[in-house]
Amino acid sequence: MTSFLLSEAAIRLFAFIGIFAAMALYELWSPRLERPEMTGALKSRRWFANLSMVLISSVMLRVVFPAAAVGAALWAEASDWGFFNALRIDPLVAGLISFVVLDFAVWLEHVASHKIPLLWRIHRMHHADNGFDVTTGLRFHPFEILLSMVWKAAVVVALGAPVLSVLLFEIVLNGTSMFNHSNVKIPLGLDRLLRFFVVTPDMHRVHHSTIRRETDSNYGFNFPFWDRLFGTYIAQPKLGHEDMNIGLSAYRGSFTARLLWMLALPFRTLRRDQ
Repeated sequence: MTSFLLSEAAIRLFAFIGIFAAMALYELWSPRLERPEMTGALKSRRWFANLSMVLISSVMLRVVFPAAAVGAALWAEASDWGFFNALRIDPLVAGLISFVVLDFAVWLEHVASHKIPLLWRIHRMHHADNGFDVTTGLRFHPFEILLSMVWKAAVVVALGAPVLSVLLFEIVLNGTSMFNHSNVKIPLGLDRLLRFFVVTPDMHRVHHSTIRRETDSNYGFNFPFWDRLFGTYIAQPKLGHEDMNIGLSAYRGSFTARLLWMLALPFRTLRRDQ
């Protein structure tokens, strides 16, 4: 099991580096928005803070929960736990269903992070980014990463999800988070087509609007149809992508890219305009 987990960590690391590099280069080649927060010195400050945050979160997760979701799948398989293991469902069928169910579970967790005050205290650090690029997709508080992993592991064990499907889901989730937060220009016609199958940057950018109704929409990371199904889909921001304000109205300025401020945000008093 230990050797497999080491291989799993290496696979995820190489996938992360490859996807991050591809999206970062795409942003440089064809940016969707060009704003002070996404160019020059402010961009460098944001990138340092956001990438530092993902490093801290990754180290903490490996210390507190080293097996993570894939380890939970291995344990469920070895212990014969979970729905699919009990019914001896074909691994391919079980894997496909597990992928979809896990995506819905992450969507549901995201909704809860906006609706439950205690969870919003933690999640708002992600939304406090005044810019929107590939590093925003990595800007999650360590507490949120840990809670998310516990939730996913519980779903994995309950399902008895196949190990490979969980590994694939984790890689895809990390990759789509970087993709749909990226500041890349996609032709509008292609975007309209893509968002029937995957959450696009233009679709998810609406979720990072300072307008509360728009923040409470477009929760998806992988599949876009949960928002359509549950009535939380908004096609375009009210002010348009060029003029929309990104982030939280309560927190405007370069201080939102300070690492210590980001780590301390869950402990700060909630404001009315959050």
